[in-house]
Amino acid sequence: MLEQHCPGDRSFVNGALAQPFGRGINFQLAVPSVDEIANRCARQGIALFWPMEERWYRQGDHEVGQRQMIVADPDGYLVRCMQPLGTRSKRLPAHS
Repeated sequence: MLEQHCPGDRSFVNGALAQPFGRGINFQLAVPSVDEIANRCARQGIALFWPMEERWYRQGDHEVGQRQMIVADPDGYLVRCMQPLGTRSKRLPAHS
């Protein structure tokens, strides 16, 4: 849950608040079409914090892929929108 800070109202603050409030937070959301989210951001003039990319992450004996981009909300919370690409065999590192 994200909660708006309202001084004097009931809140769950466990330390001093300083802007940007979302510093260090990165929420990942699986979406049906990350391109559609990126297009909506572009139409609204919202700059991407991290551009669209395809990434593969090691998970045991295989890799899990996703198309992803990150946008920051006005409080500094980072929202990583991602679309799963499936799995593949783990790639061996290249040798020099």
